Amino acid sequence: MASREPRVVLLLLALAAAGQAARLLLGRPGAPPGQLLAPEVPADSGPARQRARAVRAARPLAPGEVVDLNTAPAEEIARLPRVGMSLAKRIVGDRSSRGPFRGPEDLDRVPGVGPALLATLANRVRFSPGAPLQSPRENGANLSTPGAYAGRTGPEMGAPIDLNLASEADLVGLPGIGPARARAILAYRRDKGPFAGVSDLGRVPGFSQSLVTRLAPFLMVR
Repeated sequence: MASREPRVVLLLLALAAAGQAARLLLGRPGAPPGQLLAPEVPADSGPARQRARAVRAARPLAPGEVVDLNTAPAEEIARLPRVGMSLAKRIVGDRSSRGPFRGPEDLDRVPGVGPALLATLANRVRFSPGAPLQSPRENGANLSTPGAYAGRTGPEMGAPIDLNLASEADLVGLPGIGPARARAILAYRRDKGPFAGVSDLGRVPGFSQSLVTRLAPFLMVR
């Protein structure tokens, strides 16, 4: 029996040494034994971060507070009345892909934004300066020359679009026309017949005279 005791002691010492080595290899300095293999999770990731974003988006605007739609993240835009996180993300995505908004009429190009929402947001948003809209004269074009059009941040156009032949995709590409206004033009053309002139665009619901004037260099009627 006595001859077995040294071997038992040596075995226990070997096990203790192996356990200490495992702790040094797998553990973090100062971590309790129960956390040897527990992964580190950043405090700002996962559900906690999502909850923080949701709380931020749900916080109402203070009196007089406005949101800059050309710089604000989706969480701030979602605080606007009648704008949820889904629409806020579409606004940010459109801004990233097509450039900054020059004003409310550009915002209408985002799916889900229409005249009613634009009226609601009138005093709640601002648009920090982006690429300036150049006039045909600034572009070196003669105002009386057919096909002259203003510079814009969207895709360049080689010639004005025929208002009586344009598709919805053609119209959505114009400054200040979103899907809602493009469909309104097509509905008017279908119900009332072809446009006699670009000025007739003012008869379409949702088109102010200032918007028609702004669009005139981009359009033509044959």
